[in-house]
Amino acid sequence: MRPSFLPRLVNDPFGDPGLYIPFLYENRAILFDLGDIVRLSSRDLLKISHVFVTHTHMDHFVGFDRLLRLFLGREKTLYMYGPEGFLKNVEGKLAGYSWNLVAHYRNRFVLKVAEIQKSRMFLQQYRCRNGFCPEKDVQCRTFQEVLIEKPGFSVSAVILDHSIPCLGLKITEQFHVNIKKDAVYSLGLEIGPWLSDFKQALFKSRDWNSTFDIRVKSEAEILTVGQYRLGDLAEQIATITPGQKITYIADVVYNEPEAEKIIDFAKGSDHLYIEAAFLEKDRDIARDKYHLTAWQAGTIVGKSQVKQYSLFHFSPRYTNQAELLEKEAAEAYDTAVNKEAMI
Repeated sequence: MRPSFLPRLVNDPFGDPGLYIPFLYENRAILFDLGDIVRLSSRDLLKISHVFVTHTHMDHFVGFDRLLRLFLGREKTLYMYGPEGFLKNVEGKLAGYSWNLVAHYRNRFVLKVAEIQKSRMFLQQYRCRNGFCPEKDVQCRTFQEVLIEKPGFSVSAVILDHSIPCLGLKITEQFHVNIKKDAVYSLGLEIGPWLSDFKQALFKSRDWNSTFDIRVKSEAEILTVGQYRLGDLAEQIATITPGQKITYIADVVYNEPEAEKIIDFAKGSDHLYIEAAFLEKDRDIARDKYHLTAWQAGTIVGKSQVKQYSLFHFSPRYTNQAELLEKEAAEAYDTAVNKEAMI
């Protein structure tokens, strides 16, 4: 069964952090962290609708300029989320350029930016045609872990300690709809964009007794090629299973409260991406720099009961020694899992 999200780290474990998450069968992607993104093609980048930045250290935010340059002059709305101080940081980036000619752009590019604080989320909008000047009024909403909730998926955040606030991030699929292609063909239908409409109807919890029209584009018109009771169609062409959960944990100090916060946030994830900057022998350096060791990362993974994990954000002091970090995390994972089994 193919997953809906196809996450991949933007760089190797020694490169800038970043997780690119395209959506299967959709021209859409989201991005966790915005460091060096030169490895992503323009085609990949243009799929991005939402960017979630854990914090604005350079290796997590330097890619903003490339994304901004690519989106200029396009009909595009980009949503961005970051921790306390994020609005100021974005405005600082935008203020570094002159925008005297953008009023003539035909297409409208808009940045919608949210800053996450303890229990509040502040939202501001920046229009390209207005030289990216902030709107007059900042909106304020309550923040209780969920950042966005769309039909089919949601993105959540937890505030972690990296000496400054740093967001842990998670995308959760409501449930997974797997299309049985042979069943579609047996009904005399073709695979096409109508399947996205069908999935959205399921995600929006439409009444299963309601009628679902299958519409296809033929030259210059839209044709209805079939009408079905939604529940009957779902039973014939779809297998519905629990959705994916992908968690991303970057820069954070290790202590019991922070570890418990991460474990609770990541519990039961299909895939946990977690930093492992230092070896345990250098745990004092890790503590001073507010990072995890490989042993600490492996311990968190083991206690989180995740199906799969990937390490990233290795310190360059271990160049050509990645296997040491991987080995240490694996040993910690085994130790944590065995301890959990004994409880």
